[in-house]
Amino acid sequence: MDNRETFKSRIGFIMTSAGCAIGLGNVWRFPFITGKYGGAVFVLFYLVFLLILGAPIMVMELAVGRASRKSSIRSFHVLEPQGKKWHFYGYISGAGNYLLMMFYTTVAGWMISYIFKSARGVFTGLSADQIDAVFTSSLANPFEQIFFMVLVVALGFIVCAGGLKNGVEKISTVLMTSLLLLMLILVIRSVTLKGASEGLAFYLKPDFGRMVENGIFEVIFAAMGQAFFTLSIGIGSIAIFGSYIGKEKALTGEALNIIGLDTFVALMAGFIIFPSCFAFGVNPGAGPKLIFVTLPNIFNSMPFGRFWGTLFFIFMSFAALTTVIAVFENIISYAIDISGCNRQKAVFFNLILILILSLPCALGFNLLSGIQIPKIGDIQGLEDFIVSDNLLPLGSLVYLVFCTSRYGWGYDNFIEEANTGSGLKFPKSIRFYITWILPIVVIAIWCAGYVQKFF
Repeated sequence: MDNRETFKSRIGFIMTSAGCAIGLGNVWRFPFITGKYGGAVFVLFYLVFLLILGAPIMVMELAVGRASRKSSIRSFHVLEPQGKKWHFYGYISGAGNYLLMMFYTTVAGWMISYIFKSARGVFTGLSADQIDAVFTSSLANPFEQIFFMVLVVALGFIVCAGGLKNGVEKISTVLMTSLLLLMLILVIRSVTLKGASEGLAFYLKPDFGRMVENGIFEVIFAAMGQAFFTLSIGIGSIAIFGSYIGKEKALTGEALNIIGLDTFVALMAGFIIFPSCFAFGVNPGAGPKLIFVTLPNIFNSMPFGRFWGTLFFIFMSFAALTTVIAVFENIISYAIDISGCNRQKAVFFNLILILILSLPCALGFNLLSGIQIPKIGDIQGLEDFIVSDNLLPLGSLVYLVFCTSRYGWGYDNFIEEANTGSGLKFPKSIRFYITWILPIVVIAIWCAGYVQKFF
């Protein structure tokens, strides 16, 4: 056994890995995209696709990480057949994690800034248009954008500097436990609002007529895409946690535990938002501004709204920070694997690098707002497009082919690693599905993203 760090406990591994998957995709994107595509029908398809698309690829990432005992930037070197070039993707996946943090740190900063705004009563007594103006002026202020971005980066690397067990695992477990507790409190508040029953019906009672209105294939592809992107699979950000665990447990059960926690958080976010929207007559498909404009408006209408608003944005910030900490751990592992340096040097180098790389996004809404790419948008939109619409699906395709092809690691090696240990085994019988059908589905999701964006 090498001297690589390992998790202190299984619950720490599940909480940290789920923390990586649980993020703004769950608590920001999931509610508004569910609202946009008709509620319960979308949720139904989303849950099906989580199991048949997300789960196999997550098992593969974990298997590659555990078998290699390396981060994604080095794992392909260890497992690829001699003379093959799979390791080139390791560098692309590494770049993907940096690129993700180049815009995610700024968006996470918005969440933290809204804790202070809610607590100070900035939104109290404002109309919907005035709340919209607060968000717009916040984006237009470069000093505010940079300050909260720097705060997020500093918090994330301080946690990672403490090491895997005493930093990442300990803080991620505390954050995740707090997140779940805050979420339950907010759910109880939301579902007991007068008029909440309409929101619950929208969210829980499938209406296939609404699906037809939105376009059957559009709803299906949207559900596929959300199921796919919510798990952060494809750029090795899950594989790293596989490299930190032992062989005691088979990986299918571990992957389903992570997916289950990730899904629970997404579904609970819906129980917070939809009853609130319907109770106050607000459109639940309001898009990305749902969190920053619509919900502060709703909290204004509630008794003790300032308290509930502050609590909600603490919850949102915890969701964002668990992802930041997990991806920073991946980035630190790259530096250690490549250079052999110690953790403290890796933290210091990457702290400086991420601060520099995150500046364009933080300034993209103000000083650099003139930079606009047709059909894609501003700097944040471009960075998100490269990661979400390209690296995640195409990276997942790489893991799929690598684990099933004889020119890669191979199906037998993958199955042996995935099924080592006690617990639920990966079914060998679905080899045809994951070798031939699933890659076609992933390519279809990638193509559908381009069709929606450009055509």
